[in-house]
Amino acid sequence: MPDDETILSSENQEPGQEKGSFKMDLYFWMQALAVALVFLVLTFTFVGRVIRVEGSSMVPTLHEGDLMLLQSIGYEPQQGDVVVLRKAAFMAVPVVKRVIATAGQHVVVSYEDHCVYVDGEKLDEPYINEIMQVPLSSELTVLDVVVPEGSIYVLGDNRNHSSDSRSVHLGTVDTRYVLGRAICVLLPFQDFGLIQ
Repeated sequence: MPDDETILSSENQEPGQEKGSFKMDLYFWMQALAVALVFLVLTFTFVGRVIRVEGSSMVPTLHEGDLMLLQSIGYEPQQGDVVVLRKAAFMAVPVVKRVIATAGQHVVVSYEDHCVYVDGEKLDEPYINEIMQVPLSSELTVLDVVVPEGSIYVLGDNRNHSSDSRSVHLGTVDTRYVLGRAICVLLPFQDFGLIQ
């Protein structure tokens, strides 16, 4: 049998203050939600951002309308990364491309054997949509270049439908135009996952 002190302390509790009461549970969940929201706001402000894919230049890796999470702060472009960039003189909206080469690397795009070479090595590119064909556009002529310091050379995975570093209007891209690395697809849910 409980002692008198235990009985008195439970009798003196205010209604609605019992452990597990609705008010206490609601208070706990509101605190948890507030902390989660603050964390998300700080993450997207200082670490990354969310961007929607426009166009089909990265099919089959990414599709029109996909929502991606980007890593922005502290990111340095690496060969093979999928990046979002924006160069106001070339494009109205940010675009998504794959980094083919970084500063100092020699890129050769060969339409004869439908391949891309970096420093004389043929790239293994399982991510491309289809075999690269000779473009009809006379603007895609930046095919043999050593990437300058502070720049990258980018191509779309859908090579036959991509305006990228092959274009005389874009060429190699200053890394200051890179908004971040695409880490994963958030939406639609059926495409959720890391970007390879």
